[in-house]
Amino acid sequence: MKEYIIALDAMGGDQAPDAIVAGAVAALRQYPDIKILLAGPKDRLEALLTDAGDVQARVEILPADDVIAMDESPMLAVRRKVNSSLVQAMLAVREKRAGAVVSAGNTGAILAGGMLRIGRIPGIERPALAPVIPGAKKPFMLIDAGANVDCQPKYLVQFGLMGSVYMHSVMGIDRPQVGLVNIGAEAEKGNKLTKETYQLMQAQTSYCFAGNAEARDIPTGDFDVVVADGFDGNIILKYTEGLASAMMGMLKANLMASKVSRVGAALSRPAFRKFKRCMDYNAYGGAPLLGVEGAVIKAHGASGETAIMNAVRQAREMLAGDVAGKIREGLSGLGEAEA
Repeated sequence: MKEYIIALDAMGGDQAPDAIVAGAVAALRQYPDIKILLAGPKDRLEALLTDAGDVQARVEILPADDVIAMDESPMLAVRRKVNSSLVQAMLAVREKRAGAVVSAGNTGAILAGGMLRIGRIPGIERPALAPVIPGAKKPFMLIDAGANVDCQPKYLVQFGLMGSVYMHSVMGIDRPQVGLVNIGAEAEKGNKLTKETYQLMQAQTSYCFAGNAEARDIPTGDFDVVVADGFDGNIILKYTEGLASAMMGMLKANLMASKVSRVGAALSRPAFRKFKRCMDYNAYGGAPLLGVEGAVIKAHGASGETAIMNAVRQAREMLAGDVAGKIREGLSGLGEAEA
């Protein structure tokens, strides 16, 4: 049986280290083919593993006494805090002691660490942050969601490849449909960046380009991968989060407004619970940082035990699907388009 080794930043996130360790133990019990390297203070982590006797043989502690805080400068912290839990987890991937790293810590530090401490896949210009988001018909990937504010057309073409490989290898979608975020569906619409990107995406042979995706088409689920530069992608992501929260609040206020509506709400409770589960980030685990060697998963900062367990599962599936290797293979088809 093949073993997948995953390094876990035990001190990253709002509920660290308790929820991180609990999530790691839950993942170990769920998947007998994984081993976890827990990066953090040795004594503190050992104390949290006292009830993990059945899986403790598959846990190794990477001693790390420093922590990169949420408000620190990412680049400086990754360079200077070599003994931090995040950097030690990433060095384990760089040195081939682990295949993946999972962290719920500082997003900027994870992006910087992926570039500086792990390194890009040869041929990939810019790694990209790529969350999977619930859609009306099916989940879709948004890439890039904020790692690269200023982009060139070739970066976006590579984002399409990375997103397509992930959705096929991890989410099991046959021939993922890749769309380019634009202000219109027609090929001639958009600015210089999107027009040039459209032509390159149409010419490449590594994935299925399905044309431009207008903003209103993004949440429908017609596209499996939605490609944008990091500036627009981050706006789409944050607006989606804010809109979902506002609509849920408005719906709850209206349902509680009268006795009749409260009765209707009570009768509809099973449907609302099902809807809430569909929108729950805990079920997805985290956002992969695609384009770096191995696998990197950025879990939500508020992740609890379930979210961490699913982030570990996500990292395992990236390794099992050889996402990094398939991205390398697909680069040849992009070279044809650029030529």
